[in-house]
Amino acid sequence: MPKKSFKLRIIIPTVIVLVAMVLVLNMFLSIRFSALSSALIDEKLIANINSLKLHLEDSTANSKAAAVSMAFNPEVVKAVQERDTLELLRLFTPRQALYRVNFFTIMDNEGNVLARTHEPDNLGDSLLDLQSVQDALDGQTASYFETGTTVKVSVHTVAPVYDGEAGLIGLVLAGVRFDSAAEVEELKKLFHSEVTVFFGDTRIATTITKDGQSIVGTTLDPRIAEIVIGDKREFSGEAYILGEQYKTFYTPLLNARGEAFATFFLGIPEAELIAESNKSIRDGMILGLAGLAVSILLLFNIISSISEPIIKLSKDMNHIADGNLLIDIKVKTEDEVGHLGQSLQKVANILHKLLEDIHIMILEQEHGNTDYCLNVEEFHGDYKVLAESVLELADFGMKDQLTGIPNRRSFDNRMDLEWKRSSREKNPLSVMIIDVDRFKNYNDTYGHQQGDVALQTVAKTIKKSLSRSIDFAARWGGEEFVILLPTTDSTGAAKVAEKVRREIEKAVIPCADAGAGKVTVSVGVNTQIPARGSTIGGFVAKADEALYKAKETGRNRVVHGQDWAAA
Repeated sequence: MPKKSFKLRIIIPTVIVLVAMVLVLNMFLSIRFSALSSALIDEKLIANINSLKLHLEDSTANSKAAAVSMAFNPEVVKAVQERDTLELLRLFTPRQALYRVNFFTIMDNEGNVLARTHEPDNLGDSLLDLQSVQDALDGQTASYFETGTTVKVSVHTVAPVYDGEAGLIGLVLAGVRFDSAAEVEELKKLFHSEVTVFFGDTRIATTITKDGQSIVGTTLDPRIAEIVIGDKREFSGEAYILGEQYKTFYTPLLNARGEAFATFFLGIPEAELIAESNKSIRDGMILGLAGLAVSILLLFNIISSISEPIIKLSKDMNHIADGNLLIDIKVKTEDEVGHLGQSLQKVANILHKLLEDIHIMILEQEHGNTDYCLNVEEFHGDYKVLAESVLELADFGMKDQLTGIPNRRSFDNRMDLEWKRSSREKNPLSVMIIDVDRFKNYNDTYGHQQGDVALQTVAKTIKKSLSRSIDFAARWGGEEFVILLPTTDSTGAAKVAEKVRREIEKAVIPCADAGAGKVTVSVGVNTQIPARGSTIGGFVAKADEALYKAKETGRNRVVHGQDWAAA
C-alpha cells in the first residue's frame, strides 16, 4: 500500500484538529456564556475607570502646563501690566485648544479678575476664596480640584506672573471644567460610558436622560453618598437608575482642604453590554467557521510554500559543505526555516571571518609583523577553541619556543620589510648581533637546563632595553640574538647596543667564569642606508664581522662596523 504524501500527512490531521477545536470552542462558549458576558462587562468598566483616572491626571498636567507657559509669555506679562483685557482675550482664547484646557482666568496681583475666556465674562470679582489663588499670591504654582464663582467643578492651576524685576503683577488660572453638558458628552465619547458629575450630592451634568430629558438636578443615592462623599472612598457595583440596571463606578473629587466636594460617575447599562457580548460571540463563531473553511483551502498552499524554502536551504547547505563560505542564504522568512537559514548564514560568516583573519595573520607574519595575531575574543565556543589552536600554531612557527621572542624566520621576514622601506625612504637602518660570552663553559658548569634559563633572562633583558615599538629583537640561533633598529643612525645604534650590553651585565645570572663573576655579551653593530648594489646578506655580515672583533678584543664590549652612508 503506497504511503501518503508529505502534504496529506499534514493536511488530514490538521483539518481534524481544527474541526475538533471549533466544536469544543462552541460547546465551551455555550456553557460559559453568562460568565463570559459578566466578565466582559467588568473588563470594560475597569478599562473605563482607568481611562477616567488617566484623564483626570492628564487634565491636571495640561492645566499646569498651560498656566506656567502663559505666565512666562512676554506678551502676557505686558498685557497684564497694562491691564489690557482685549489683548489678554486675544492671547489666551486661541491657546485653549493648544494646551487642551477649556478656560483661562487672568487676575491682578490681588486676585481680582482682569479677563475670562468663558461665560459669564464679568470682570473685577475676587477669587481669593480659592486656595490655588492664595498659594499663587505667595509665589507658588498650585493645582487643585476646586469650585469657583463661575465654574462649579474643575481642575485648575494658578501660576504667578512676574514683571522684569521679579515683582508679582498678576495671576494666570488655566483649567479643565467638568460641570457642563458639553463636557460630559465629550467624556461619554471618550469612555464609552454614561457620565455624571455631582456637585455635593446633586447632578449638575449628566448624559443620562429620561423620556428624552436630562435628569440634571436629581440627587445621589444616600447610601452611595455616605460612602463617596462622607467616607471619601470609591464605590463600584450594580445599581438601578431609572429602572435600568447599571455597572457603576463613583469616585470623589477632593479639594485643597481634602473635602469631597464633587463626584464622578461612570455607568454601563448591563443590557447593552450583554447584547454587545452576544453579538461579539456570534460574530466570533461565524468568523471561526469561516476561518476554518479558509484554513482548509489555504493549508495545501501553505505546505507547498514551506517545502520551497526547505529545498533552497538544502541547496545552500550543500554549497557551504563544498567550501563556498561567501554564499548569501536565500531563505529570508521570519519563521523556523528562516531562523535556520539565519543560523546557517551565521556559521558561514564566522567560518569565513576565521579563515580571513588567519590569512591576514599569515601575511602579516610573513612580512615580519609578529605582533599581529587573531583576536580570539571575537569567537565563541568551539570556534574560539579553533582560533586559539591556530594562534598557538602561528606562535610555534614564528616565535622562538625557548625565549618567547621572535625566531630567525620572523627576523628574516622583518629584515626584508625594513630593508625595502629604508631603501625607499632613504632612512638609516641599524642591526646588531649579540653573542653570550663563553656560553659553552656556562652549559658545561650549570647544565643545559640552567643554560636555558640564562638565555631566557638575556632575551627578556634585550626586549626590555628597547624603548620603541618599531625596534625588533629575535633569537638568531644558539646563544646569539639580533636586534633591528629602523630609522636609527650609528650614534643611536651605539647607544642602544651599549644599553643592552650594560643591562645584561647587571642582570643577576649565575656565571661559570669565576673571574668575571657575571654573564656578559659581545655586540657587533652595523648601520647603513640601503642603496643599489647593496644586499641584506652583506649588511648583516658586517655586523657579524664587528661581533667577531668584539670577541677577539676581549669580549663584553660593543664594536661598530663602518659608519652608515649611501653606498
